[in-house]
Amino acid sequence: MSTKGVHFVVIVALLSLSSSLVSAYDPSPLQDICVAIDDPKSAVFVNGKFCKDLEDSKAEDFFFSGLQNPGNTDNPAGSNVTTVNVEKIPGLNALGISLARIDFAPYGENPPHTHPRGTEILVVIEGTLLVGFVTSNPENRLFTKVLKKGDVFVFPIGLIHFQFNVGHTNAIAISGLSSQNAGVITIADTVFGSNPPINPDVLSKAFQLDKNIVEYLQKKF
Repeated sequence: MSTKGVHFVVIVALLSLSSSLVSAYDPSPLQDICVAIDDPKSAVFVNGKFCKDLEDSKAEDFFFSGLQNPGNTDNPAGSNVTTVNVEKIPGLNALGISLARIDFAPYGENPPHTHPRGTEILVVIEGTLLVGFVTSNPENRLFTKVLKKGDVFVFPIGLIHFQFNVGHTNAIAISGLSSQNAGVITIADTVFGSNPPINPDVLSKAFQLDKNIVEYLQKKF
């Protein structure tokens, strides 16, 4: 095979590899719409959902009402996340996008968490938020910013991030996510509130805490 032929084969292989990596999550749709339906009789199964027959699809499959209503922030975190994903809008199936409204009481926070399947872009609608994310090991670099009304911040996929209301009044933010169901892993809830609980000895060593403190935290969560 000629040198040019070898180069061509290598390029094709790299393009094929990059294409397969891109489609590892939320693949590009191969049809205009694929409205999610819990119906095993359907012939097409995409992104964990069956597709409704195109003839049976309707405008309501792409509609959600209620995001104008504030969420209940009467909880220990002082925040509430109203998620609008494929579970709320079946028409989002295979489109790789969703959003959420986040309400904050004064000094409330959306605790450190990650979205394993989506990058998040957040815009502040009301109030003042301290936000940030931390890069992966070993750098663990913190990127943080105070946002006011109209400001926008991006949280890269999979990285631990947070939002904290540093104002004296309620705050509201809207987040867009690059997945129809980005998922959420709240660090404290996951680590100290797992079911069944993680062995306290494991967490005591991992966080360099007294075992009694670990057991106290596990009871809290």
